[in-house]
Amino acid sequence: MRIIDLSVPLVTGMPVYPGDPEVTIAPALTVTADGVNVLHLSMGSQTGTHVDAPVHIDDSLPTLDELPLDRFLGPAVVVDARGLAPRSAIGVEFFEGRVAAGQVVLIATGWSAYWGRYDYQGHPAPTPEAAAYLVDAGVRTVGIDALSVDPTPALDIPVHRILCGAHAVIAENLTNLDQVLAAQKLGHRIEVSLLPIRLAGADGAPVRAIARIHA
Repeated sequence: MRIIDLSVPLVTGMPVYPGDPEVTIAPALTVTADGVNVLHLSMGSQTGTHVDAPVHIDDSLPTLDELPLDRFLGPAVVVDARGLAPRSAIGVEFFEGRVAAGQVVLIATGWSAYWGRYDYQGHPAPTPEAAAYLVDAGVRTVGIDALSVDPTPALDIPVHRILCGAHAVIAENLTNLDQVLAAQKLGHRIEVSLLPIRLAGADGAPVRAIARIHA
């Protein structure tokens, strides 16, 4: 078995969604002064590689800790949406016949190559019709190697509304999906873990996302 890290590192000044809290990480205690090292973290709940809970878009929907843990891990399939022009739509045709109920569906746009650059905001995104197709197919966990499953910036977030309305989990800012896609093409079985830290009543949380590649 091989493990692939799908997470971006958390560092001061890292990219965040426009309008979200900036990230600051600094020593709170040090071995020299205090006998131990402890960091002070200041960031939003949707920082870096993270998951969105349904309550992210509607106060009446489940919070992060109200979701079953199996929403955050399981067998995965990677949908290849690389090579598209900036801000392209990822339509239903990318998913038809490729996804099944209970799978973690990962959308590889290739946009993680632009992490840390302004171009990262120009990512492709699935259409509302594609989101509805995934929900109808029984998919309840969707991840993407981009800033959002909706275009950035957006006046509305219909893909979030469709997925969160179905109590689905959304993972954003994934990386290294090209490696997972390559393993999939070789016929390897893939499992993904997107387990978040346990923030009570939260709209989302950072995750250490990984893919386990089985022969």
